[in-house]
Amino acid sequence: MTTFTNPILAGDRPDPAIIKVGDEYWMTYSSFEAAPGLLLYRSTDLVNWTYVTAALPKPIGNTFAVDIAGHDGRFFIYIPFIPTPWSTLTDASIFVIHADAMAGPWSEPVDLGIRGAIDPGHVVGEDGRRWLFVNGIRRVGLTDDGLSTVGELEKVYDGWRYPDEWVTEAYALEGPKLLRRGEWFYIVSAVGGTAGPATGHMVIVARSRSVHGPWENHPRNPIARTTDAGEHWWSRGHATLVPGPGANVDDDAWWMVSHGYENGYRTLGRQILLEPITWTADGWPEAGVTDIGGELEAPSGAAPQHPSAEVVDDFSTLALGERWGFHAPSPDELDRVRLDDGLRLTGKGAGIGDTSPLAMLTGDHSYEVEVDVDATALHGEAGLLLFFNNRLFVGMGIDGQGMRSYSGGIRTHWRQPVPIADRLTLRIRNDAHIVTGWFRADGGEWERHYVRYETSGYHANTIGDLLSLRPALYASGEGEAVFRDFRYTPLS
Repeated sequence: MTTFTNPILAGDRPDPAIIKVGDEYWMTYSSFEAAPGLLLYRSTDLVNWTYVTAALPKPIGNTFAVDIAGHDGRFFIYIPFIPTPWSTLTDASIFVIHADAMAGPWSEPVDLGIRGAIDPGHVVGEDGRRWLFVNGIRRVGLTDDGLSTVGELEKVYDGWRYPDEWVTEAYALEGPKLLRRGEWFYIVSAVGGTAGPATGHMVIVARSRSVHGPWENHPRNPIARTTDAGEHWWSRGHATLVPGPGANVDDDAWWMVSHGYENGYRTLGRQILLEPITWTADGWPEAGVTDIGGELEAPSGAAPQHPSAEVVDDFSTLALGERWGFHAPSPDELDRVRLDDGLRLTGKGAGIGDTSPLAMLTGDHSYEVEVDVDATALHGEAGLLLFFNNRLFVGMGIDGQGMRSYSGGIRTHWRQPVPIADRLTLRIRNDAHIVTGWFRADGGEWERHYVRYETSGYHANTIGDLLSLRPALYASGEGEAVFRDFRYTPLS
């Protein structure tokens, strides 16, 4: 028997959206302010996933939870964009991109004219008409080509109300994902809030014989929820149900993909979770595992789960999307990058708070990152960070005169003795939240940074931003910094 353990895709990958196309599964997730956005992964067994492409090279706003749909041989991703300081949007706005194949190429975003809504969910009704459901739960009609709307948003479902004594963040009826199985339409949605208390987020289900309702709540809602902070996965929610490998919509072998925070490692963000679903004789889906933190039997035919791997990057090419992404980029952010004897990154802003670091996701509890930093042609500073957002980070940089040390998103008072040099190799070890730094001059010995930091509080409930702590490279000021010989090594 092949087993797997959650997560199936580690690191901060919230609000998973998944579609089964033939014998393959395709999945993406909220990319927020990262660019490129909407990274697409492919799998044949739901356990092991391979990066394929980025469907959204240039986001036009903060990219929230999407839905993937296939209809009449074409594919659609319905996207809510949220205004940011660098976008031209003034309200939450739903767009769509489309393609002939999931691997792309994908179109430019098309504005559907839907404002003040997030979390779209696509469905085709019993009469063949297309609909888009959003948070609330409201819906609006779509034209046959799926690229524009018909009518206005209307309220269609009030949700399921959990007992008032349950400890949650907020009611927050959101994330509708719709499916049709047999004679029933199902809405799978989330309530309870996605961060906040560990026991908040949950998965609820309702069904109707018509896409027009009325909607009947599952008699045993919620079908998934963290009931105790002693469980391995917290704030479980935002789920999609799909038939398993080799199964079709009418079979019983189904699986649920959702997200959650790992107990003790909220710093890693919301990670993607998988669990089995069974169907009752009277047509309701049930999640049979209460705590999904242990080993689970894998879907039929699944390969052994891929372990976390070392990353060595000489920057001969830039694995943008697959490995690297800019945080809060401007539309022309890629113009800052040149590949010539390393990664040449033009400085931006006056410091870390107003630059756009190049970051990578991680799902490891402990790891080391190392990179050679050359600031010879930079009038500013460059370095290596563990970066949450522009208000919260830890790490170190060089400016040709010395080292700048950062903790809690501010420069510390500690003046670390270092050689007066424009080039140093920097290393950061995150050992289960204990962060230690090292540095060395060219050809020299490693020297340990004098101060250690503890980062278990670098997460959404601290800073009010739904992101994660990520290794990142930054350059601020004028000119350019050069990064060479990057290495990421998992330690656990």
